[in-house]
Amino acid sequence: MNPKINNLLSDLNEQLNFIDLEIDNPIKKCEKAIEISIKAFDNLKKLMLKLGFKSNEEEIHFFKEIKPQFLSKFIYYNSVYKIETRKPYGGDRIVKKYYQTELIKLKRFFDNNLEFYKYYRTGSMYLDVNYFLRGKIDIKMVLDSYYIETDRTFSTSHDYIVARIIANDLIELYLEDKLLNMNNRDQKEKSQVNHKVKQVWTGSKVALIELLYALHSEGVFNNGASDLKEIAEYFESVFDIDLGQYHRAFLEIRVRKAEPTKFLNSLKEKLIKRMENTDELL
Repeated sequence: MNPKINNLLSDLNEQLNFIDLEIDNPIKKCEKAIEISIKAFDNLKKLMLKLGFKSNEEEIHFFKEIKPQFLSKFIYYNSVYKIETRKPYGGDRIVKKYYQTELIKLKRFFDNNLEFYKYYRTGSMYLDVNYFLRGKIDIKMVLDSYYIETDRTFSTSHDYIVARIIANDLIELYLEDKLLNMNNRDQKEKSQVNHKVKQVWTGSKVALIELLYALHSEGVFNNGASDLKEIAEYFESVFDIDLGQYHRAFLEIRVRKAEPTKFLNSLKEKLIKRMENTDELL
C-alpha cells in the first residue's frame, strides 16, 4: 500500500476508535463518524486520481482491498445511524422485532449476491479483471444500481459490493449485540433483587473500563480467580451499562500519549485531597 494511503487509513481508524471511546450516544457517534469517513474518502479519491496506477494488478488491488476499507466505514456508520434514528418507540418486544427485521435485510443482501460472496470469501481471483478494473463491464453481470449513479473514474462494478460485505459483517455484529444485551437485561431484571437506591455509573465508559482492568490486574475478586469477562459482565449488571468492545478500548487506553492511567490518577489525587481535608468531610 502506498505510504500516503496507509497514513490516511491509519488516521481514519484512529479517529473512529477515539470517538467510539469518547461518545456513548450512538446517534451522535454515527454523525461524527460519518463526517470523518466522508472526509477521508474524499482525500483518498483525490490521492488516487493524482497518483494513478502503474499496472492492472495495482488497480485491482486498490479497488478490491483498499477502497472498500474506506467506503465500508461510511456504509457501516450510515446504516447504524438509520437503524437508530428509525427505531420505533415502545417496549423491548417491539424493538427486538425491529432489530430482527434489520438482520433479515442483511440476509436478503447476502442471498441476492450469493455467487459474489462465494467468490470474495474464498479469495478467488479469476474474475478480478472484470470486477475490479474501471471500464471492464460485462453487461451479463448483475450490477448494483450504485454503479450507475457513481463516479466511474473512481469505481468498478464490484468494489461497492466488497465494501457492503465488510460493513454488513459489522452491522450484523452490532444488531446481534443489541439483541443479546436486551435478552441479558431481561434475564437480570427477572432475577435481580430490587435495591432501594440504584447506583448508576455517570462517569465515562472508558473510565470504568480503566478501573475494570486495574481491579482485575490486582486480583481483588474471588482471590484473583475471576476472569476479565466475568468482572466486565458484573460491572454491566450492577451499573446497568454496556461496556461494548472493552478489549479494544483497553488497547486505546494503553497507547494514550499523555496519561495512560488518567482516571486512576484522578482517583488517587482526589482521595489524597480528601484525606488531607478529612476533618472537614467527616
